[in-house]
Amino acid sequence: LQGLTIEENRFGFEPEITAKLAKMKCSIYEVGISYSGRTYEEGKKIGWKDGFRAIFVILKYGLAKRK
Repeated sequence: LQGLTIEENRFGFEPEITAKLAKMKCSIYEVGISYSGRTYEEGKKIGWKDGFRAIFVILKYGLAKRK
């Protein structure tokens, strides 16, 4: 991870790291957690635009040539 250059902020951060690690052939493991998401009334800040941004970031870094 120390050699990765992170360019994204907000909700593009996680997809960028995932795409870059996948290109490096690193193993990625899912770990189950318990989670209770916030409602919009409680301050939920993610929306459908963030989902499109995440897809864009995955394609951007997943298809980009390795530096």
